Amino acid sequence: MEELIKKLEERGIDALDVLLDALSKADPSESDKERINLVEKLMKECKDYLNRGDPVQASEKAYKIAEGIVKALAEKFKTTEYEEFLKEGGWYIYLLSKASKTLALSMVGIPHMIYMFGVFMKENYL
Repeated sequence: MEELIKKLEERGIDALDVLLDALSKADPSESDKERINLVEKLMKECKDYLNRGDPVQASEKAYKIAEGIVKALAEKFKTTEYEEFLKEGGWYIYLLSKASKTLALSMVGIPHMIYMFGVFMKENYL
């Protein structure tokens, strides 16, 4: 089994992600719990990399954290992007991007997003 996982990883395939996607199709409520468990583990790893002074590895973990949260929330709230994932068979980058926008608009609301955009612009460009 470890040899198979190693071969998949060498080809850029995340075996755990494939398994979570399969679980999502069979039982989304269980999948979102497992994704959150994985996110918690990745958060600890990210912090460890930061403490060791390895920002590259920490940023890779941070990306996986964000990806896992978007997938878990999309599954939980049955977004249209989650439905597309079920039809297409995978979480593609464009689906993650669309899902994060859908979730942000539905959970935070447009007024808050406009405010945060203003803060971002002021801090970075003004």
